[in-house]
Amino acid sequence: MNKLIGNIKLSFDELRHKVTWPTWDELQESAIITLVASLIIALFVFAMDYVFELVMKVIYELF
Repeated sequence: MNKLIGNIKLSFDELRHKVTWPTWDELQESAIITLVASLIIALFVFAMDYVFELVMKVIYELF
């Protein structure tokens, strides 16, 4: 039990004093980049799905 408590104390100390947390501006910039990248990927997947659907409709109409 003492090892567990010691480990928790060391983890808390590391989070409190050794981790460099991003500033508010850095955090906002990262969030915007993530949002834009997610939208681009979603649009790309949507376009691929739409094209695949059209191709499959053409194939099914042939047979």
